[in-house]
Amino acid sequence: MTPEKADFADAADAVRRARFGTLPERIRPEQLVEERPATVPDPARDAYSSDDWLTRTCL
Repeated sequence: MTPEKADFADAADAVRRARFGTLPERIRPEQLVEERPATVPDPARDAYSSDDWLTRTCL
């Protein structure tokens, strides 16, 4: 091998080791999940009155 090819091979080996020489950081399962509400809470929708239901149904 000529000196130029040897230098190129050493440089390529150094670049490869810098990029792939270590494993990536471990990602915990908690970091893989994002929790957000599916919709915006609607107070009018959640305002259920059992007395109102009885009044409409029984009268």
